[in-house]
Amino acid sequence: MQWEVLDGMLAQYGAVESCEQVNTDTETAVVNVRYAVRDHARLAMEKLNGSMMENYALKVSYIPDENAAPEGPPSGGRRGFNARGPPRAGSPGLGARPKVQSDIPLRVLVPTQFVGAIIGKEGATIRNITKQTHSKIDIHRKENAGAAEKPITIHSTPDGCSNACRTIMDIMQKEAVDTKFTEEIPLKILAHNNFVGRLIGKEGRNLKKIEQDTGTKITISPLQDLTLYNPERTITIKGSIEACSRAEEEVMKKIRESYESDMAAMNLQSNLIPGLNLNALGLFPSGAPGMGPSMANVPPPGAHGGCSYGGQPESETVHLFIPALAVGAIIGKQGQHIKQLSHFAGASIKIAPAEGMDAKQRMVIIVGPPEAQFKAQCRIFGKLKEENFFGPKEEVKLEAHIKVPSFAAGRVIGKGGKTVNELQNLTCAEVVVPRDQTPDENDQVIVKISGHFFACQLAQRKIQEILAQVRRQQHQQQQPKPPSGAQPPTPRRK
Repeated sequence: MQWEVLDGMLAQYGAVESCEQVNTDTETAVVNVRYAVRDHARLAMEKLNGSMMENYALKVSYIPDENAAPEGPPSGGRRGFNARGPPRAGSPGLGARPKVQSDIPLRVLVPTQFVGAIIGKEGATIRNITKQTHSKIDIHRKENAGAAEKPITIHSTPDGCSNACRTIMDIMQKEAVDTKFTEEIPLKILAHNNFVGRLIGKEGRNLKKIEQDTGTKITISPLQDLTLYNPERTITIKGSIEACSRAEEEVMKKIRESYESDMAAMNLQSNLIPGLNLNALGLFPSGAPGMGPSMANVPPPGAHGGCSYGGQPESETVHLFIPALAVGAIIGKQGQHIKQLSHFAGASIKIAPAEGMDAKQRMVIIVGPPEAQFKAQCRIFGKLKEENFFGPKEEVKLEAHIKVPSFAAGRVIGKGGKTVNELQNLTCAEVVVPRDQTPDENDQVIVKISGHFFACQLAQRKIQEILAQVRRQQHQQQQPKPPSGAQPPTPRRK
């Protein structure tokens, strides 16, 4: 179920204060919803409990308040969900709000000379912070030996993260006074590059607004500093502790929104690309301490890893169609963006010349193995979203073309269109093999795929699997007779 649909459904009954997924381990999502008004919550529960949604009955019940004195069992409790443990045990100390797994940690960089003060004597200070703010805090002292700064990761609710961050700034300020350290100590937040574009906003609008609302000065480290091993950018906030603290709330709010919308899209699709290790692609931050994505499984640049498709992956060519107006954004100043993109993805990326004066679309030609295709296309979809070529509530949907040998087109279509229909149902992408095509000089025809990023990717992977099968069969039957199952190259059945 898409978040937009859920939000729309809940909003019918009143103003929703918060709506969060609290489990990620089962087929059924459990979402905790808090309405501003008690009667609205009751109304929503009465109307939605047992109501049908695409053949599924929704279950709705109150969340027991862990802090209240028991007044007899709440109706239904959480038992209906069998989501986690005994219904009323809860997690004392966290209040009514369970630890939400989708909460992205807050990562800050602190000058190495203040790490001792933050930890405190025998760890007393840091223990105190974690207790006060209900958070789990990792100080990565061993990371970047000899570096002037160390990362700290704070896992908690958004409020918990902000409170811990505020306390850490206070400690550094006090330590600076005690040690006669006179330079300004800015707040530095680390954020995964995927979310930074949306934080900055079109022409920097979102960032300017945060600066104005909080009275701070915010700068973001350049793209050039990124590597596959460090996909994070540093957001530096200067101002009073009070102002920096407010800016942290706003910055992280934006980053959490981006993360949640990406995760919703991911969860729908991630289990469908066999063998593709999304963490290894460094596109999404994982909870691994220290680095953004878990770096243990990332091969050194140049090595092929993350996904294995049996043997050395074949290079593929994909033609991705983008709005003609977006060409400048993809190329970047003096071609910087397209160069970096091509380097990051390990793919060749070129933009074909416009076909005629008023072409609404331009073709991006991407050549590289599956992992490179995934990365390059992911960043292009992301860039179009960041640059607001699609509305805030709109999914970026693009059309991609791949060429297949004409004799294999029948296999992609399947008997009576069976395969192509299954593909569309599985991937949520539109897949079309236009009927009346004349094969090109290499005897290839086009398959058109359109949909949002994950749908589009998945359809490409599935079609490449079919083609690999066809190639294997051909290989086994190097006799002159046509490959079984595939149709003979010439008269293609309509």
